[in-house]
Amino acid sequence: MFPLKDTQPSYSRPVVTIAIITVNLLVFLFEASLGPYTRNALIETYGLVPDQFRVTTVLTSMFLHGGWLHVLGNMWFLWIFGDNIEDLLGHGKYLVFYLLCGCVAALGQVISGPYSTVPMVGASGAIAGVMGAYMIKFPRARILTLVFIIVFFTTIEIPAPIMLAYWFFIQLFSGFGSIASTHLSQGGTAFFAHIAGFVAGIVLVKVMGTSDRYNRRRDHYWE
Repeated sequence: MFPLKDTQPSYSRPVVTIAIITVNLLVFLFEASLGPYTRNALIETYGLVPDQFRVTTVLTSMFLHGGWLHVLGNMWFLWIFGDNIEDLLGHGKYLVFYLLCGCVAALGQVISGPYSTVPMVGASGAIAGVMGAYMIKFPRARILTLVFIIVFFTTIEIPAPIMLAYWFFIQLFSGFGSIASTHLSQGGTAFFAHIAGFVAGIVLVKVMGTSDRYNRRRDHYWE
């Protein structure tokens, strides 16, 4: 299943989401311009390596990606779900929320494999936080989704909580499955970063609350 768009309207311009997407794409274009040796050195220096943990790489690793599909897939999910959470929280709190989700996600992956020497890169953990927040804040939203059925493609609208809960449980089962793998240190998808980020998003969006502007608009709607 691949999300195409959501039905939840956003009433403010998602300037922070656009800025995050722009920065990620520019950083990846810089990565792509480098030769293989220099690019690997960049990822080893600024990616998060659990066995050589440095606080600064928790932040820098969020803006590096391993390939075109990685970065474009992440940015597409952020574009679909990020604007509504930014609208809900307000621009400033949303930026803090996004970065905190990314930090919690990174630490979750480090805890799950503290001796891994493989650099972890990508915005997936932070975006998982955005998806977790979306699931509980917009339970009536629906996601127009591209679905592959045998040899045909079709689109259906799926309730957001069902789709996002499905995504979360896939990460959960895959994450615990990876514990049993003898090749955990050889890289792959950072499932525990996704799990930790998703849970962090649910908790943080409740703690941080909605913006005054969003509350005024909601109150006006219900008058």
